[in-house]
Amino acid sequence: MSSPSSSLRADVQALRDAEDLDVLIIGGGINGLATLRDLALQGVKVALVERGDFVSGASSASSHMVHGGIRYLENGEFRLVKEAVTERNDLLKTAPHYVKPLETTIPIYKTFSGILSAPFRLLVTHGRGKPNERGALLIKVGLIMYDTFSRDGGTVPRHKFLGKKKSLAELPRLNPDLAYTATYFDASMHDPERIALDVLHDGIVAGGGRTQAVNYVSAVGADENGVRVRDEVSGEEFSVKAKVILNTSGPWTDLTNGALGLQTQFMGGTKGSHIVLDNPELLAATGGREIFFEHSDGRIVLIYPLKDRVLVGTTDIDADPSTPVVCTDDEIEYFFDLIGHVFPTVAVNRSEIVYTFSGIRPLPRHDDTAPGFVSRDYRIVDDEIGGIPAMSLVGGKWTTFRALAEHLSMKTLQKLRRPHRVSTQGLPIGGGKGFPASREERRRWVAARTNAHSAELVDAMLERYGTRADAILAVLPAQPTALENVPGYYREELVWIAENEQVVHLIDVLLRRTHLAFVGGMTERTLREVAEAVAGPLGWDDARVDEEIATATASLRTAHRVDLAEAGVARI
Repeated sequence: MSSPSSSLRADVQALRDAEDLDVLIIGGGINGLATLRDLALQGVKVALVERGDFVSGASSASSHMVHGGIRYLENGEFRLVKEAVTERNDLLKTAPHYVKPLETTIPIYKTFSGILSAPFRLLVTHGRGKPNERGALLIKVGLIMYDTFSRDGGTVPRHKFLGKKKSLAELPRLNPDLAYTATYFDASMHDPERIALDVLHDGIVAGGGRTQAVNYVSAVGADENGVRVRDEVSGEEFSVKAKVILNTSGPWTDLTNGALGLQTQFMGGTKGSHIVLDNPELLAATGGREIFFEHSDGRIVLIYPLKDRVLVGTTDIDADPSTPVVCTDDEIEYFFDLIGHVFPTVAVNRSEIVYTFSGIRPLPRHDDTAPGFVSRDYRIVDDEIGGIPAMSLVGGKWTTFRALAEHLSMKTLQKLRRPHRVSTQGLPIGGGKGFPASREERRRWVAARTNAHSAELVDAMLERYGTRADAILAVLPAQPTALENVPGYYREELVWIAENEQVVHLIDVLLRRTHLAFVGGMTERTLREVAEAVAGPLGWDDARVDEEIATATASLRTAHRVDLAEAGVARI
């Protein structure tokens, strides 16, 4: 056992002292965290390290959707679509606090386009060359197939097709040049980072002291004692020994393997960017629906109402995982073009951008396949590091994280020669357990907790945390301390987050423990008020508070184009 180090965080010291680990997971995105939960439920002694904050990589750059992937049918990926719609339907039941049904409308401008190109692409070309715009007949065929996979015993409504007149009656700001609209249901995921934190919490609880997860710890090498890791806070390095090593580091899988002495070329990820607009006219034009369609260049794009803002995305551009990605001016112009194509009478401008984000999809190497047609399916590749079994996860998507983690867990247990006894299918996630399913059940849930707090406060906490709100309500006084520059949040609430959710830096709170950055409007005063609220439990002095504010300000500016001098409006 290692001697204690005063410079290490308590959870890092516990990892350093850990003995007889069964599994070490490298990568704390949603797939790594879900695998941690699955293995913990089997009684496996498992630890996870993440080089940044949890879900700060590819998992933080999603389109906030849980979807079956209707367009994957065109690639012939029927297994993936069936798995994805099954998992989508499961998440609507297991995480109802964060996953909600999402009405989705496709504007269609042609009737027959794509009929010849799609089968040819499916059977022969596999996405090579420039795709044609999909017409009504092709979309109709796809939606019929999608309904077959998707309906969950009839609980998910069938799609509907409308002609031009009825389409414009429902959504009058749509481009009048359309010929039809097709409307179907997928699901929204309005707080993906908090879903991931719930999955992590459930894994730690299930492990009963046998499960550990630490952020800001990098895997930097391998030696005779196991995987060499570095605490990015203190700079200290030490080795972690386990019987099986899992690489779930997404787009950085090859880079992680390289650090561990394996030379692989599995990954060929693409960059996806999004912008968030504060434009009430555009928000109203969506009618509360996601608008999902194909732009003239064949890319699938979306306009999506979320948190009283409008999310617009996404791009699909080859990217180098060794280099940070940001939303560029060209991408912003591309998004504005597509908004104008769908809602030609709605004006948008750069001053309305409150936030931007970019990430690299963890896609397999795709050679000459067009980025939009690269498989979103996953595979698990066996190897070994210093004689220790190792597996790399190649690919994967948010919607299928539970099924993927179960698959990876089963393969891991085979190497440990242990049975897989507990399935996570149907298992509630975090605050989804006991979440009220109807308006009346919600009223009763709130009323049962109004002896100490107002109904408005209880309802707001239920909306934000699901039934895990009970833990926050337990520490909130009858009149919690409202934060002047952080609307809707309370000082005691942020203290609870700092004490219970492994916050290391201020940016962790702004981007992943809350939605403050996403909705915009942040100023230097916002950052200072949040930093001072969490300083006590995190042991920050005034100098550290100033340092965290400066670092967060720089990160917001460079990675998300948010200039605090402009009160949270994205730079142009």
